[in-house]
Amino acid sequence: MRVEVDQPRCVASGQCVLMAPEVFDQDDDGIVELLTDRPFPDQYDGVRESAAVCPAAAIRLEE
Repeated sequence: MRVEVDQPRCVASGQCVLMAPEVFDQDDDGIVELLTDRPFPDQYDGVRESAAVCPAAAIRLEE
């Protein structure tokens, strides 16, 4: 799996950080920061859920 984020689309809801804190973080303005673009298999579920609940659809996955 490969993860991409579109920071300009991010609305700083923080849902991604709650679902996969080892993959996503937020900067001082609350905008998503990607900690790794290649998560480990045990992180896939959280990353998929993060992409699904992102209100701005700012997370893209390549399976």
